Formats: sequence, structure tokens, C-alpha cells
Amino acid sequence: MTQAQIDIISQQIKQCRLCESRLAHGVNPVVQIHSKAKILIAGQAPGLAVHQSGIPFNDASGDRLRDWLGIDKAVFYDPEKVAILPMGFCYPGKGKSGDLPPLKICAQTWREHVLAELTHIKLTVLVGKYAQDYHLNETKQSLTQTVQDWQKYPDSILPLPHPSPRNNIWLAKNPWFAEKLLPELKRRVNQALAMSPI
Repeated sequence: MTQAQIDIISQQIKQCRLCESRLAHGVNPVVQIHSKAKILIAGQAPGLAVHQSGIPFNDASGDRLRDWLGIDKAVFYDPEKVAILPMGFCYPGKGKSGDLPPLKICAQTWREHVLAELTHIKLTVLVGKYAQDYHLNETKQSLTQTVQDWQKYPDSILPLPHPSPRNNIWLAKNPWFAEKLLPELKRRVNQALAMSPI
């Protein structure tokens, strides 16, 4: 897949209006893809701040995620290094206890097609349960169980909780995450970035 072809797909995504009638605030698909990307961030869906700015993880969650990954904004927003492909490309709106789930039609329409073109990905980081359920087919497990089981998955995949400040209690209750998983995450990120495309 050439970058010109990836650019066409990216433009098609940005012009997508499949969910327009279901989103009162309008659509603004937010992705970051490049043919040379080595790390894939598979997230949930843009929040309101990202919807308004059009910049993925341009919020407190993004600050924490970059800290977890051990990279700065320059690396994170370099599409030749990091691809960002949420389960839903548009902000789904606010629910009773946080944002609503990503609309399923987005992944059903776009996800496999885009993933098939990201041929240089060395590490896929699964942020939150929606991405984990899709990529790992672990729908019967809790997020905590899936993240605790991180060592049973291939080295090319790591499941994480969502880095939202709403998860501060979870992080306090699960100190093993910072002690054991985060150092391994940083190691794998550095390893993936150091690898040359095939």
C-alpha cells in the first residue's frame, strides 16, 4: 500500500457522514494513519475536546497516555511512527457516566479495511474495553481481567485501561499496572520505534 492510497482512505474517512443523523453535535472523524506507522493506538472514540480540535488525544487523557508510552507529542503526532485508529472516529456524545459508547457502524464500515493497509505495525496498544473486545474477542472478561492477563497475549499487543482521569480510582486500586505493565509498555514502544520497515 502506497502512502498515496492511504491518503485517499484518510480523505474518505474525513468525508464520512454515516452517523450524521445520530449525532446532534455533528460529525468530525478523527484518525491518524500513515503507511510507515509502527505503533497502532486502538482507542475508544474522540472526546468533546478532540471533536472540537480535530487532534487525537488532545486532552488530559492524551497527556497521561503519552506518559504511559514514554513518548512526547512530537513522536506521538508523527504519523510515520504512530497510527491512531479509535473504534469510533466521531465523538458519540455524553452519557450518564461519561461519553457514550462508539457507534458500531464505524468499525463495521472502516476498521478491517484500514487495518489491512497498516502493514508495518509492530505494536498495537488497546486502550479501553471496546478496543480490547474487538481485537482480542474477550467480551466475557472485565477490563481489569484483560489488562491483568497482558502477558498471555502476543508481544505485539498490549491492553491498557483508558487513561481518562475518571480512572484514577482504578489506577489506585491496581498498583501492579504502574509497577509491572507500564515499564514493559515503554520497552515495547521503544523497541517498535527502533525497528525498520520490512
